[in-house]
Amino acid sequence: MASRWDYLFETKPVPLMDHLLEEVAKLLAKDLQQWPPPVQELDLEVGGQYAALFTEPTPRPARAVYDEALRLSRWELAREHDAYDDYMRNKRYLERGLAPTDRLTLLFLNRWIVDQMLGLGESTDGRVNRRLMLQCLDRLEARMRVVQTPIS
Repeated sequence: MASRWDYLFETKPVPLMDHLLEEVAKLLAKDLQQWPPPVQELDLEVGGQYAALFTEPTPRPARAVYDEALRLSRWELAREHDAYDDYMRNKRYLERGLAPTDRLTLLFLNRWIVDQMLGLGESTDGRVNRRLMLQCLDRLEARMRVVQTPIS
């Protein structure tokens, strides 16, 4: 007779890094469910352009803004500067269904995601490198696709 715990013995162990990336993606997906996502502090010299997102009530961005922010974050972490520059210079986000008024929110979400990834790399003393950060973004994107409370 099989025990209810037998499946635990049959499962493969999950490498620590895979577990870490999965947990980070889970936490970031949860953070992105609130608007705006949590920010430790807002440096007005560096991030002052985003202050309006925190001082005035702003509606939750459309799902497409999150998708495009992930695209930009991926390019930034992969150091695909030409793709990023072309996208912003030629306002390709408009072709993706975003409105001109979505630009600030898009840039904020991109900055927030990249800062989270770089912070992860820093806190792990570089063990989570850019390649692993990109894997984490893939996991985050997958989690965001299946979130039960959809981002409108």
